[in-house]
Amino acid sequence: MPSTEHNEPFEEGKENSHSQIDPKDQRSIANRLAAETQASEEGDDPATARMKADPTAPARENGNEPSRGAKIDAQIQEEEQAELERKGKA
Repeated sequence: MPSTEHNEPFEEGKENSHSQIDPKDQRSIANRLAAETQASEEGDDPATARMKADPTAPARENGNEPSRGAKIDAQIQEEEQAELERKGKA
């Protein structure tokens, strides 16, 4: 009969492979609520943060020309930043 001992450790699961707010999970509602609260407090993911900093970034990162709306958003963002600097608040 072959030995069931393993000399090498089992491979670990991938990071973030399990959704903390999975409705089919057997965790209590309180634990799910705590996980959802923590997830909402963590802030934006890096892609969203880049998009907020420069609305044209996602298109340019993929080698495309930014949309007209993204260009307008970037222009508005620049104008608002200039206005804040003029008022001395930035």
